[in-house]
Amino acid sequence: MEHLEHRQKVTIMIAIMAAMLFAALNQTIVGTALPVIVADIGGVDYFSWVFTIYMLTTSLTAILVGKLSDTYGRKPFILVGIGVFIVGALLCGTSVNIYQLIIYRGIQGFGGGMIMSTAFTAIGDLFPPRERGRWQGLMASVFGLSSVFGPTLGGYIVDTFKWNWVFWVFLPFGIVAFIMIYKMFPNIKSDEKTTVDYLGAIILASTITPLLLAFSWAGETYAWDSAVIIGLFSWSVVALSVFVYVEQRAKNPVIPLHLFKNSIFTISNVSGLLMGMGMFGAIMYMPFFIQGVMGISATKSGFVMMSMMLSMVITSTVGGQLITKTGRYKVFAIAGLLIMGIGMFSMSQMNVDTTLIGAVRNLMIVGLGLGLSFPVLTLTVQNAVDYKYLGVATSASQFFRQAGGTIGVSIMGAIMNRIMTNEMQSLSISSGQTSQLDTVKAIEDPQVLMDPDKINQIKETVPNEMLPVFNQVIDKVQIVLSTALGGSFLFGTFVLGVALVLILFLKEIPLRMTNKTDEESANENTHEGNVQESEATV
Repeated sequence: MEHLEHRQKVTIMIAIMAAMLFAALNQTIVGTALPVIVADIGGVDYFSWVFTIYMLTTSLTAILVGKLSDTYGRKPFILVGIGVFIVGALLCGTSVNIYQLIIYRGIQGFGGGMIMSTAFTAIGDLFPPRERGRWQGLMASVFGLSSVFGPTLGGYIVDTFKWNWVFWVFLPFGIVAFIMIYKMFPNIKSDEKTTVDYLGAIILASTITPLLLAFSWAGETYAWDSAVIIGLFSWSVVALSVFVYVEQRAKNPVIPLHLFKNSIFTISNVSGLLMGMGMFGAIMYMPFFIQGVMGISATKSGFVMMSMMLSMVITSTVGGQLITKTGRYKVFAIAGLLIMGIGMFSMSQMNVDTTLIGAVRNLMIVGLGLGLSFPVLTLTVQNAVDYKYLGVATSASQFFRQAGGTIGVSIMGAIMNRIMTNEMQSLSISSGQTSQLDTVKAIEDPQVLMDPDKINQIKETVPNEMLPVFNQVIDKVQIVLSTALGGSFLFGTFVLGVALVLILFLKEIPLRMTNKTDEESANENTHEGNVQESEATV
């Protein structure tokens, strides 16, 4: 699709970004609205499944659609993805119980996975690697903007209107994006006649599903050493072995294993997984510090987190432009991971005396680094593989980053819980008078710090003579939570450090000026040479 006019390319990209924004906002807007939704339809025990099912279906669809889009073109899948996502969003707003909401969010996930996979790949269809940097940066900024405005908008909608509109308010964006892509987006199919690797797809799904479930449930629903978690990990290992065996013999493997022999492909994806661990860890656990340690409300916490996403939007946009202008990308990945690591280390050093300005500064540093490195790793993968593998390579990059987020959040949560348990046992704050005061014991759980209203309610029941003890317990529990989060962020720093070391070994090859492979370009040059020789002879 390189032959299209620039204006048409820009129009198509606007439609694609509209579809991405539609999907991303629907994902981020649900977080703040979900407590209100569950309060209305019930099912608090299945609260986490609303997120888990979406993560599962999105990850599975994205990795599978990548290969199929290389064969059948991007257009059918992005259109089906938008359509399925619209249907899922419409159904979510009609949910009358938690079971329906979980099923409908799963449907949304199937659509979201198709949109995510094909949208980033479409950049590769429209533009050669040298020009993709600016568009990868703009696509990254779409995620940042959705993270900035989604939670706040979700809170406003549930406070002002019925919660159903959280799912319905952006439906017109999806419809407009569908119409624009249908009219403007050409469908380019592969000329090769190939078969679909259904067996490989099934085995891949049975590998990924238990793995992501294990990391989602470990430390929360089940203990890490429980039979369920060990069984899920074991299942994934066995399924992965079978998958490798099957793919080595498949005519058209769903994931060509030879791609992992390409050092750029492998280093980029492993680094993306590690970066996802740090990125999602910061997004998930920084609100714990802001609300639990600093005592800032959830609403204001959302505004504080905006500083990270806004700085990410700025550097992803600027960094993408510089990559396109200079043709260099490794330096941006190194600088981004280094800055992000510094920000994460600064977060690990925060304590109860940290000011709001200090927290915002640390978040901005993480966001600046994230914005620089986020667009690079997809670009390096796309530039390192032949065009016929563009879809599967891009979807693999998206999957590794998302899987990294799931793994990172789980491990950092386990670290936080372990440190909190040890610190609470060593404090011995429930001796003497406090051992006879149930209301004081109730706040010895650091999770209570996340709900200021509940703390105030408990405080109202405490006799005046016990208020100093109550305040002392609050102070000590805040110290415990701060220490635990520091340990989690220190792990995030280590992970980003490993990613930085890996990137140092990333081979930087020139960004191609065309989507044609080296073989195609050589054949074309040979053909032109033969023509010129014939003309000279004549």
